[in-house]
Formats: sequence, C-alpha cells, structure tokens
Amino acid sequence: MRKDLLLPFMVVFGLLYPSCSSIEVSDGPFSIEFDEDIIESKQRFLNAFPSKERKKNKPNILLILVDDLGRDDISVYNREGVDTPNLSRLADSGVTFTNAYSTSSVCSPARASLLTGRYQHRFGYERQPMNRYARSKLEYFIVDRFINTEPMRLVNPMSTPLKEDIQKQGIPPGEILLPEILQANGYNTGIFGKWHLGFNDPFLPNSRGFDYQYGFYEAFTYYSMPGEPEIINYKHDYFASKHIWKQKRKGSCAIRVNDSVIVEKEYLTFAIANRTIDFIEQRNGEPFFAFAAFNAPHTPFQVPLEYYNRFDHIEDENRRVYYGMISALDDAIGLLLDKLEEDGILENTLILFASDNGGASYTGATENGSLNAGKMTMFEGGVNVPFMISWKDKVPAGTIFNKPVSLMDLFSTALASSGISKPSDRVIDGVNLMPYVNGQMDGSPHNILFWRTDFNKSVRYENWKLIWNTRDDQVFLFNLERDKAEKINLAGKNAELVQQLINEIIHWEQELKEPAWPGVMEILFEINGEKTWWAI
Repeated sequence: MRKDLLLPFMVVFGLLYPSCSSIEVSDGPFSIEFDEDIIESKQRFLNAFPSKERKKNKPNILLILVDDLGRDDISVYNREGVDTPNLSRLADSGVTFTNAYSTSSVCSPARASLLTGRYQHRFGYERQPMNRYARSKLEYFIVDRFINTEPMRLVNPMSTPLKEDIQKQGIPPGEILLPEILQANGYNTGIFGKWHLGFNDPFLPNSRGFDYQYGFYEAFTYYSMPGEPEIINYKHDYFASKHIWKQKRKGSCAIRVNDSVIVEKEYLTFAIANRTIDFIEQRNGEPFFAFAAFNAPHTPFQVPLEYYNRFDHIEDENRRVYYGMISALDDAIGLLLDKLEEDGILENTLILFASDNGGASYTGATENGSLNAGKMTMFEGGVNVPFMISWKDKVPAGTIFNKPVSLMDLFSTALASSGISKPSDRVIDGVNLMPYVNGQMDGSPHNILFWRTDFNKSVRYENWKLIWNTRDDQVFLFNLERDKAEKINLAGKNAELVQQLINEIIHWEQELKEPAWPGVMEILFEINGEKTWWAI
C-alpha cells in the first residue's frame, strides 16, 4: 500500500468499523493521580528556609549536561576520541570519574533522577514521556505490517492512557527538584537548552524552580534550519530519525523563552552557551544556578561547515558530522569556562559536567570505544557516562576517581556544597561526593546500583554486573574488573551469584512504583552475537 494512502485508509476504516479500530482507553494502571500529602510535605520543606533574599556567601553552580555523548567519544577518556581541549581543561582542573553511571540508558528518566537525587522509579518515571500512542488496533496493525520501523518495533497496545493522563507525564509536582531548593535559598536559576521532563504545566521549567528558561521541551529539535548556509546535514535512514526531521521546530520542538516561542537563527549549541553567558552576566553578584542542557550530539545530525572541515580526514560522512558536532560542543563549553575566568568567579563556582546516557550506537556514528553497546541498553556503553566535577581549590585538580558513582549524586553534592540540607521526608538515593573525592571518606559511594525499564533489569554489585531480560529469559553476568568490555558472559558458571543478584533486584523493586505510563517502542540489538530486545 502506498504510504500516502495509509492515513486516509485508516480514517475511513475506523469510521466504518469502529469496533475494529478501538483500543481500550485506560482509567486504571495509567491513570495519574498526584499525592497531595507529598505535595504539602514538599511545600513545608521549601517554606522552611528562612528567606528568599539573595545570599552572597553561597557558591555558584554551573551544571553542564550533554546529550548522548559516549564516554569514549572524547579525548578525556580515549586518546582516539574527538579532541576536546576544553573538556580536558575541565578534567585537569578537577575530578574525572571513570565509573559514573546514569540511572537510565535514555534521556528523560535519567534527567528526572539527576534533578531529584532519586531513582526515577520511586515516582513512576520509568519510561520516556510520550505525546502520542496508537489510537486504534488498526493503526497499530498498519504501522506494524506496512511501515519499516527497524531496528525498532511498535509495542502492541492493550490499552492507552487517557488524554488528560498523557498531559500529566512529567516529574510529579510532589517531587523536589534541585532548582526548586536552590531558588528557595536565594539562587537565580536558569535553564538553557533541552528540558524533556514534561510538555505541559505544571511540569514546565518555569513551574519547577527556574526563574528563566531558554530552549525546547522535546527530546530533540533542529540545531539550525536545514536551509541555512554553512550548515551540513546528515539524515539517517531509520524510522526514528525520519520522525525527528519531520517534527522541525514545531510544538514541543519549538525554541522558547519563558514559554514564548521565538525564532533562533544561531546554531543551537552556541545559542545555548551564549544565553547561559548572558544569564551569568546578569547575576549582579548574587549566586546563580545555571543549567546548560545541551542537546548535542543527539540527532538530528547538523554541524557548521567550519567544524565539518576540521575532520576532512574522516571518510565516513556520518561520523564526520558527528565528530564536528562534538568539537563544536567542546568549543561552546569553552566559552562558559572562559566566562567564569573572565569574571573572576571560578573559585566560587562548582562546575558539574555529565552526559545523560551513553552514545547512540544505533546511529552508526559511535561504537562507544571500549564499552559494549550503547544508548537504550544497560550494557556499559549505555549507562557508563562521562562525568567531571571542578571547583578551584575545593576539589583536587587532575584527580581520577575509579569507584562507582551515579548522576543521582549531583543533587546531594550540589546541596552539600551550598550548605543546604536535603529533604528528610523521602528517600534520597544520591550521596555527597565531596568527602570521597577529597579523601575524607574511604570506600565506595555506592556498593550497589540498579536499573530497570519494564522487562529489562540490571544491577552492579561491587565489580559484578548482572543484566536480566525477564520477558525473554536472558541473563548476562560480567566481572567488570576483568572484563569492562562485557564480552564474557559468566552467568552459566555462577548460578548462586546470579540468584543472589536477582534477589537484590527483586528486593529493590519492592520500594518502587509501577511505571506511570507505558512505552511505545522497543529496539533490537545484536550484542556479543545474541539478539536482545530493549524497552524504551
């Protein structure tokens, strides 16, 4: 069937045969209700701080979060990675973590965890938020049978959330975000770039602790309009990429300032950096929390010609554009570091840098170096991410920290560095890393870390890592000290250890909520010669 006839066919068929086209609309498992007691407890916590007057004795905080950047894609971690002198400069001035983990192998849940200091599963934020679900069994059938979505496939929908519940997909109002706490303690707060934590109020940045917002709400947007001169575009041929290019800068992909849509002509990576710099300039000596949430190097692949030309020795066009995007990202981060130096505020600024998850190996632009697989999987390439902390004279320069840490730790580390107490009415999973990096505490910040997305589950306990696909009955066990590349599956030789780690996951799950909304797609990877499906 011609693709241009699919939609009209589906509409007509749905009108003529409604019993064949309907999918059960759920008012049960995916009906989202917010806990009023938790919301009240949150307000009591925020209102307890003595004053919202600007506190000049508190450190500034610059959080730089990049998108889908593989740990081994940059020269800080891999000599063969893209030369990133500004990230190397940041690493030389502080602490580089070699075993830093995101709590999810996809963007949105990882960001929810980072900003709350908690496993996102504690508040049902297990899947990517979705604007759209299959509206009928016919629609699912057509997409499944006639549209090539490889390497992904549409999840067969037994039921879908109500429209009002789809609009509630975001961090629940009762969760306490880092910017909300900092704002209550007199910080100027601003976010610049990608949000991806809810598309409607009360989930938008200006309602969640940010005085100023610049950027977009979706998982992606154009870096520059495709027709702009001096911009090189590379379009991937898989289903999700085609969807991204069709979205353009419309709806939740639009560029906004405080929820008002604007026209942005500057290449977005530099626009994010320059808007952050403008915000820092307006601080008037008051403490700030600047969240530079770059979308690079997430798709769509677009790069200025200047940066494309830096890699004319790369024959693979896909990889050449990707490397150029990383190089531009590094220069943009350099602008931020230059600004702190020029203003003489490095000594009073805590800088946190991380990627939300591993490199997207399915683009073909990265293989994540020595790490196995990539984004959307729980192998090291998907969850072991670049992470650095710098604070002049407060953390030892040039330090390498090899013990496991989590991006959840940014929450507790930022609060402790600001002299602000954590909430005590809920579990905070992240820990303050400062005593560990400064040598005041021995041992590991985390002896055990967990992951879960539907039927995919994983645990790292000391140097052991278990990956468990409960639906397809697949179990992988690796000794990361000896096999960081996760090539040797030891599950068959360690049945007792496998059961122990599975029991750890089961015990952890007892503390969690069920996912607040369902997923839409699954993706297939062939890893170590074995095909594995991953929930998104």
